[in-house]
Amino acid sequence: MDFKYDVIVVGAGHAGCEAATAAANLGSKTLLITMDMNKIAQMSCNPAVGGIAKGQIVREIDALGGQMGIVTDKTAIQFRMLNKSKGPAMWSPRAQSDRAQFILKWREIVENTNNLFIWQDAVTSLVIENKTVKGVKTSLGVTFSAQSVVLTNGTFLNGLMHIGSTQLTGGRVAEPASYGITEQLREAGFTTDRMKTGTPARIDGRSVDFSLMEEQKGEEDFHKFSYLDFKPRTLKQLSCWICNTNEEVHDKLREGLEYSPLYNGQIKSIGPRYCPSIETKIVTFSEKNSHQLFLEPEGENTQEYYLNGFSSSLPLHNQIEALEKIPAFRNIHIYRPGYAIEYDFFDPTQLKHTLETKIMKNLFFAGQINGTTGYEEAAGQGLIAGINAHLNCHSDKEFILRRDQAYIGVLIDDLVTKGVDEPYRMFTSRAEYRILLRQDDADVRLTQLGYDLGIVKEDRINLLNEKKEEINKLIEFTANYPLKPEYINSSLEKLGTSPLKQRVKLKDLLTRPQISIENILDSIPAFKAEIDKIPNRKEEIIEATEIRIKYDGYIKREQLIAEKITRLENILIKDKIDYESILSLSTEARQKLAKINPETIGQASRIPGVSPNDISILLVLLGR
Repeated sequence: MDFKYDVIVVGAGHAGCEAATAAANLGSKTLLITMDMNKIAQMSCNPAVGGIAKGQIVREIDALGGQMGIVTDKTAIQFRMLNKSKGPAMWSPRAQSDRAQFILKWREIVENTNNLFIWQDAVTSLVIENKTVKGVKTSLGVTFSAQSVVLTNGTFLNGLMHIGSTQLTGGRVAEPASYGITEQLREAGFTTDRMKTGTPARIDGRSVDFSLMEEQKGEEDFHKFSYLDFKPRTLKQLSCWICNTNEEVHDKLREGLEYSPLYNGQIKSIGPRYCPSIETKIVTFSEKNSHQLFLEPEGENTQEYYLNGFSSSLPLHNQIEALEKIPAFRNIHIYRPGYAIEYDFFDPTQLKHTLETKIMKNLFFAGQINGTTGYEEAAGQGLIAGINAHLNCHSDKEFILRRDQAYIGVLIDDLVTKGVDEPYRMFTSRAEYRILLRQDDADVRLTQLGYDLGIVKEDRINLLNEKKEEINKLIEFTANYPLKPEYINSSLEKLGTSPLKQRVKLKDLLTRPQISIENILDSIPAFKAEIDKIPNRKEEIIEATEIRIKYDGYIKREQLIAEKITRLENILIKDKIDYESILSLSTEARQKLAKINPETIGQASRIPGVSPNDISILLVLLGR
C-alpha cells in the first residue's frame, strides 16, 4: 500500500502536537506518529506551563492560533501572574495543570482536527533521496511518504536514564527510547551531541505533613493564557506548598555524591545550568545551608505531587534518606525516585530560521532535538516548524518571526545563529525588545499574521479587532478629557500624589505611578461611563489600555530602535560572500560566518565572535 501525506510529524510531545495541528489547520494532510497515543503531550517534568518568559511564549502560541494556551486554561488547577511587582514587560503567566486532563484535552484536539491522523508506532529511519527527505520507515515495517517531515523526538533519541549506578534505556520512565535516526543523520553529515536533564521524585501527598509547609495559593482574576473569550480554570483550584532543605538534608546528599552519575563520570553530557539537580546545588553553592523547594500538585483528584527543586540522579536510598530529614517529609512515601536522562540533540546552527535543516531538504526539527529545554520552548518551535512544513508543501513562502516581533523569534534566532552549549531555556533577559514583547499584547503583534496565513480563524481576528477598537477609544477619551484641579485634587491627595495646579488631560494624569484607572475611576464619572460601555473582556482591555498609556514613551523609543536594527535584517547576504577569502575579517569571524552562512547582515552581527568591525567590513564589501 502507498501511504502518502503532505506532512509527517514524528513525536507527540508539545512540539509535535503544535506542529501537527498547525499543519493540519492550514490544510495539509498530516500524520502524527507517536509510540504511545495515551501519552500525547505528556508533561514529563513538572505539571506546569508558563513562568518567566515562558508564559510570554505560550501567549504568542495562542495569538498565532496554536493550542497550548487553550489546553492549559482548561486544565489549570492553579494560576499566578509572576513578577507583578515589576513593570509589565516582566509579567509572566504561570499555571499548574492537571497532568492527566492535559493529556486528555490535547488528545481530544488532535483526534478532532480536520486533516490530522494518528499512527502509533516508532520511526526507525528516514527515506532520503539526493539530500531530500521523502518520508519515514517504522518499526512495524511501514513506509510513509511525505513532502515535509518534522522531527520532534524530545528526550527519546538514544535516551538513557540514570538512578545512581542503575542505568535504564528509555525516553521516560517505562517508555522505550528511539534508535536509528541519530545514526542515519550523523552519517549524512549532521553534527550531533548529548544533553542531560533530570526530574525529581514524585511524592504521595498522604505522607506529607502540610502543617509544616508554607501554603502558596493561586490567583482568581481575569488573567489567562488564551485570548479567546471563555471562562478558564473550571477544575478545582489547588495550592502549592513551600519548604526548605537544611544541613541534615545536605549531609545525607553528600554521602551519596561518590555514587552520583553526575560526579563519578557516568554522565558525560551537558546539563542545564538554570535547573540544576539538588546535588549540583549543594556542590556549586556549598556556602548555602538551605534551598527552597516547591511541592506542586499533579492533579485535582490525585495524591501525586512533584517536588520542584529536588531533581536528582542519586541512588534511591540517598534520595529517600535526604528527604526524610525535611520535617514535613519525615514519613515520606514516594511513587518513584528522581532520575537523570541523557539523549541526543542536533546542533541547531544546522537549521534555517524556518527550522528546516540546511543539509537536507524537507526535514524540519523542533523541540529538545534542537538543544532546548521546556514545554513552552518546544511548543513554540513546533508551531513554527508545522507552519513552514505546510508552506514547504504548498508554496514558496516562509514564515519567520523577527526578534522584535516575538519571544519565539528570539528563541529561534538564538538557536540558529549562536547554537547551544547547554540546554537552552528562554529568559526575558535574552530579548532586547522586552517592552515590545509583553504578555498582554501578543495578539496585537501576531494574530493578524496568523490570520493572513490562514491558521487564525474569524472568531479570533474579530476578538482582536474589537479589543483594539475599545483600547483606542479609551486612549482617545483620556487624551481629550480635561481635568480641573477643583474637581480632582481631593482624590489625588487621598492617593498620595501631588494636587494639580492647572488643567491637564486625563491621559497625562494616568502616567503618574500612583494613579491607575481602577483607583481614579470613581472620581471621574464621565470616564466610568466610558469604561462601562466596553461589551466584553473589560478587565483585559482596561489593563492593556493603562499599559499603553503609562509606557507610551518607552514603547515608541524601543520601536524606533527596532526599526533601525531591522534595516540590517533587510540586507541579504546568504551565499553571496566567500568569507574564507576575506583576510581583513578576524580569523574567528571567518570561521563562524562560513559555518553558519547567515541570511542577513543582522543575523551575522549576532554571531558570537563576529565584531562590529567585521560587520563594517562586510557592509563596505556590499557597497553600503
